[in-house]
Amino acid sequence: MPNHLPLSSSATTQWSHLLNAQRLGSFKKPKAGETARSHFHKDYDRLVFSHSFRQLNQKTQVHPLTNQLGIHTRLTHSLEVSCIGRSLGMMAAEKLHDKIDSGLPAGISPADVGVIVQAACLAHDIGNPPFGHAGEYAIRDWFRNPNAQAVLQNLSINEQLDLLAYEGNAQGFRLLARNEHHPDKGGMRLTCATLGAFMKYPWLATDSNDVSTQHIGNDVQKFGCFYSEADQLEALAASLHLPRSEQHDGFARHPLAYLLEAADDICYALIDLEDGINLNILTYTDVASIFYELIGERPSSIHVPAHMSVRQSLASLRARAMMRLVNTVTDAFVANNDAMLAGTLHGSLFTHCDTSVQNGINQAKQLAREQIFNHPSKVRMELMANQCLHRLLDAFMPLAWTGGQTVSMSSVSMSFEQQRLLSLLQPHLDEHRRELANDTYLNILNVLDFITGMNDHEAYRLAQELQGHWGTMV
Repeated sequence: MPNHLPLSSSATTQWSHLLNAQRLGSFKKPKAGETARSHFHKDYDRLVFSHSFRQLNQKTQVHPLTNQLGIHTRLTHSLEVSCIGRSLGMMAAEKLHDKIDSGLPAGISPADVGVIVQAACLAHDIGNPPFGHAGEYAIRDWFRNPNAQAVLQNLSINEQLDLLAYEGNAQGFRLLARNEHHPDKGGMRLTCATLGAFMKYPWLATDSNDVSTQHIGNDVQKFGCFYSEADQLEALAASLHLPRSEQHDGFARHPLAYLLEAADDICYALIDLEDGINLNILTYTDVASIFYELIGERPSSIHVPAHMSVRQSLASLRARAMMRLVNTVTDAFVANNDAMLAGTLHGSLFTHCDTSVQNGINQAKQLAREQIFNHPSKVRMELMANQCLHRLLDAFMPLAWTGGQTVSMSSVSMSFEQQRLLSLLQPHLDEHRRELANDTYLNILNVLDFITGMNDHEAYRLAQELQGHWGTMV
């Protein structure tokens, strides 16, 4: 196979836009011919060395504040997803090369596509609040309380929905496009290709949710961009030539975002379930039976081979299942290339895979829902996480709607608690060159940036301290 894929079709022209190396927020044109360390490799490096990525080391993947060694955090999960994403990207590009009229642009190799997906996967959870999805629910619930509702009534419907349907995915785009500062502002200034692959939901809350806030419950539809970053989303979509979605007023996904989603689901099905065994929530038979389904085998009995430990046996089964999934998903990617380019593909790539693969993924998700997410130990920890975040929001969020008043007030007229809370918040504001002003919506997002940027342990300790609890901290 040649090192670079040939320019050969209108599909290639679309891919040339989709693999745009222009950096969002920068007016500098990307330099051609950087083969040793491409623009996309620089994206990966920027993410690895960022503060927000390091914070994932103590953020929940599935099990909050676990002290057991070897249980996945968002950091280890993101690294594993990025490895699978790289394999998916490279193999999909190689298979596209062999499909008539679907070659990628000249100068783009399969390795380039692999590192784009790898970098996007590395960032896919970077906006998650402390305690994972429980943290998202806690923030949404807090903004439904009467005191918060009285404030939200003064905001636009776009602004209200950002908070009532709060999404870690949107926080991630805000972080990448605005918060993690390049010296000249503009966030991390990642390439448009990487940001496009990162955006599983390239639309606003109002594009996918009922505009009547009375109907916003825990069944909110996902979205990937807050109203505050709507201009950046428009610029990104224009650079990538993303078509409008058929299902709502937002944009269709970048095709590589389907590979990111698949990589995440593969980790969910193959690796996250193993944590359930280590925590004595699941049995070897529970997990091995799903692995065999994904491999395409159905043994009459399932047992640990005599010469292997449980861990070794699962690792062997996982490797076989992963190989089949990567091959099957990339076949589905190539088969649905035209639909993805047109923005008309419905469902994930797994819905276009072999029945046994679909069954295995669905069984994994069902097993996690029934036995992991509803396990009493996890429920207790999520209740603690909910109270923890509510305590932080109770303390800091009123600063958002006193805003400019608080900043302009003298230290004499401020309460002692306000002075101290503002002193904790101020270093965060200074780092991002901001101040609390008279815009309540932006102030709320600034406070959420501060709280959601904490890892689980930081959030837990601060909540305990605000309640006057001292001593041994988690």
